[in-house]
Amino acid sequence: MMFAGASHLFWARREFQAQVPDLVTDVLPIDKDGVVVASGAVEIMLGAALLALPGERRRIGAILAAFFVAIFPGNIAQALDRRKGFGLDSDGARIGRLLFQPVLVAWALWSTRR
Repeated sequence: MMFAGASHLFWARREFQAQVPDLVTDVLPIDKDGVVVASGAVEIMLGAALLALPGERRRIGAILAAFFVAIFPGNIAQALDRRKGFGLDSDGARIGRLLFQPVLVAWALWSTRR
């Protein structure tokens, strides 16, 4: 999570911007880059919390799973708008990415169970 969060802040910002739905920036007073930076910061914090708070792993895992659910509309927007990013340059690749999101949710819950 910390690596993924760092990628939001440094080397993959433009790629992540392809996943930010236009609706988000229409509703919130923030641009796509701001959304990417904020979500990267959240990922870094969640990763750090997993390391620093081992007694809270289950709770943090649930928060992480909820985070993966919350960002899913961005993946849907990328597929519907046919936006390129992370090598997802075909409809099949973007649909495959959609199918992977539940795996991330399950992984967050499974890996932080007692």
